[in-house]
Amino acid sequence: MLEFYAPWCPACQQIEATWESFAKESERLGITVGKVDVTQEPGLSGRFFVTTLPTIYHANDGVFRRYRGSRTLEDLQGYILERKWEAVEPVAGWKSPSSIMMHGMAGLFHFSGWIRQIHNYLTGTLGVHIWVSYAIFILATLLIGLLLGLILVLISDCLCPAKSKHTAETPDEAITKENAENAALEEPEEAAELSTDDAEEAADVKDLSDGEDAANSSADESEEDLALGKESGEEEMEDLSEQPLAESETESTVRQRKSQGAEKEL
Repeated sequence: MLEFYAPWCPACQQIEATWESFAKESERLGITVGKVDVTQEPGLSGRFFVTTLPTIYHANDGVFRRYRGSRTLEDLQGYILERKWEAVEPVAGWKSPSSIMMHGMAGLFHFSGWIRQIHNYLTGTLGVHIWVSYAIFILATLLIGLLLGLILVLISDCLCPAKSKHTAETPDEAITKENAENAALEEPEEAAELSTDDAEEAADVKDLSDGEDAANSSADESEEDLALGKESGEEEMEDLSEQPLAESETESTVRQRKSQGAEKEL
């Protein structure tokens, strides 16, 4: 049976006499009775994950059980003599003082005790202000966190190295890559040729449309010329038709005059 206590704990002081009497009966009960000062053994109290005081544990063949019964001498003796501990559920494996997790917890508790000693030395012995001591611990915590983060990154890189982006290419992969690059280079040239051909076709279409417009305009002009020529021809025909009439009228007038002259002579 093991008791965890602190000198400043009132409940621990109340059962101190009872625990001493229980320890004297240890030989008759066939057990070992001890006690641990948590202020002197922070690592051991962390291994048992002591959060309340006093805390009593029973250990038998490496199996740990927490005693939660009455703290009188009779109840403590009956817990052993009547084997009441067999009805108590053991501590879970991960919370067992012999587990790896509790070893780590013991280290944390021991580290916290060491920090407390440093703080007391800075404020008590050296006379440093309490807030200055807190600032020192904050800076130290940040530096330690950065250092641990760097160590974790290095460990992860060693265990899981990143794959290199420039891997050795096989001949087939090299040929495929070269073909892809050639195709990518040919596409702009084909696009340029297509754009040139489209421009030429557009120019040809424009020339054809201009030719058709010119032909249509020339045809219209020729039709107008023909119409004008036809009109002028008709006018000339009219003039020609009018000219013989005038000549015939002149001849008839001359003949009349001649006939009149001949009649006068007669």
